[in-house]
Amino acid sequence: MIKKLIAISAFSVSCIFSAQKISIMPSVGYAWRTAKMPSGLNYQEKQYLKGLKKGVNFDISAYYNLNTQLGLGVKYSNYSASSDGRLSVSDNSGQVFTATVSTQDKITFFGPALMFSNFNEPTRHKLFYDIGLGVMTYKTTTGNIEGKGSTLGLEANFGYQYQVAKQFFIGPKLGFTAGTLSKMTYNGMTYDFPDDEKEGLTRVSLSAVATFRF
Repeated sequence: MIKKLIAISAFSVSCIFSAQKISIMPSVGYAWRTAKMPSGLNYQEKQYLKGLKKGVNFDISAYYNLNTQLGLGVKYSNYSASSDGRLSVSDNSGQVFTATVSTQDKITFFGPALMFSNFNEPTRHKLFYDIGLGVMTYKTTTGNIEGKGSTLGLEANFGYQYQVAKQFFIGPKLGFTAGTLSKMTYNGMTYDFPDDEKEGLTRVSLSAVATFRF
């Protein structure tokens, strides 16, 4: 009788681990912000802003499989970009001042997400689609001026992976993150954007994504 109980317990533990219900999915790549640049910019200003419109994109997700195709979990992503430029401004008297500026931007997303996949099917070619809704936070720093803002954001990804091992997949992923700021705080002072000047945080990304299954 004891031997039977031991065998049943061992079989139960084996089934739990073989089910592989947990997926951890880190990725890294590049992203491009899609917001249009203001009109009337000179060449230096355009080059300066172009440097902030592309940067490194990192994200990590964790999912628990509710059934063979649907997973429920959380997602975090981080976009970072920096740019240096020599910009000119004029005062009320028309006198022009030129200075070198350096800006660092960071956009983060965090929230719950759903994933649909064929991870549990007997094929080495894996496909997945995930979508999350959460909080997007934007931080920009230029010298001693710091701007912050947050809004509701959406993030979606579609990817293909190849099963290298039973518990490890890898492949490319196309991502889309959307959000718009209607106001920001600069050094403690809040500024409300007009409708035609809202800060667009939307970006597309191309990354390499790995999946670890447990």
